[in-house]
Amino acid sequence: MPTAILRGDGDTIDYLPASNVNAGDVIVQGDLIGIATVPIAADTLGALRVRGLFVMPKPSGTAITAGTKLYWDATNQRVATTDGTGANKYLGKAAAAAAAADTTILVLVTP
Repeated sequence: MPTAILRGDGDTIDYLPASNVNAGDVIVQGDLIGIATVPIAADTLGALRVRGLFVMPKPSGTAITAGTKLYWDATNQRVATTDGTGANKYLGKAAAAAAAADTTILVLVTP
């Protein structure tokens, strides 16, 4: 019996939501973050992307350099540059720099 059996490419995971999920919603499950790319109806099996390039909201007034570790601030529904003493979950890295005046940033989401 093999010790590992390939079940997919690892870019998506199955997700069965208790309530409707909109395309673009960020779903936090423990320390794992997934993003719905299409709507998923409640109690219907769908998929979340756990890897990829996404344009995501960021706080205005904060400049972020490419390669910066980013976290998901679920309270404010935007990226953060700190883990907020554990409240914010690791999201990935900035794939490009964003100026302080920018309201979005390109994020390389990685588990």
